[in-house]
Amino acid sequence: MTIRADAAAGVVGPAVFTGAWIVGSLRQSGYEAIEVQISGLAAPDARDPWIMITGFLALGGCAVAFGEALREAVGGPAPRLIQGAGVLTIVAGLLRRDHMLLEPGPVSWHNQAHDVVSAVIYVDLVVALALLSRAFTRDAAWRPWRGWLAVSAAATAVALIAFGADTSEPAAGVLQRVAVTLPLATVAAIAARLASSQAREGAGRKRLTGPRGVSRVRSG
Repeated sequence: MTIRADAAAGVVGPAVFTGAWIVGSLRQSGYEAIEVQISGLAAPDARDPWIMITGFLALGGCAVAFGEALREAVGGPAPRLIQGAGVLTIVAGLLRRDHMLLEPGPVSWHNQAHDVVSAVIYVDLVVALALLSRAFTRDAAWRPWRGWLAVSAAATAVALIAFGADTSEPAAGVLQRVAVTLPLATVAAIAARLASSQAREGAGRKRLTGPRGVSRVRSG
């Protein structure tokens, strides 16, 4: 994939994942749209769990691709963390929860593994956003974004703490969706800006080169 395509993947992944949990939430007959947590939408007893599973896989694969474009653009450890979160998102989508709703009692090993992997993904994304905020201070083109990234990381952490305090309370579904959407929206915005800049650079190169890549700029 080209750098531009990798950057665009950072928009596609969050969009597909968000669309998957919105559609999956609305298709659970007899439940309010926010009652079932995102992971529950992929459980065997959910209606059309393949929708949410597809969302997990698409987001994970796109995060890996986007991380490569971000590494080329800004470097540092944050892109690798985003790629790591992508791989773990694929794993989380395959290690499904036992039931759509949280239930008391013992659970399977893959249910436990899913919960652990999900927690690691959340922490990974918060750290990645914080590191990107610091990395952007060294790049004039990205410097205006650093404050927004810092706020996004802090807000995500707060939402995660509130969600983790009691995952069984009625508001847990809302808090989880907020904690997921904040970092994904931030990643998508960065990806859109990166893809746009790559497109402008590509257009500039085409204007300066002929059909065979020969420079059209003449020395005067």
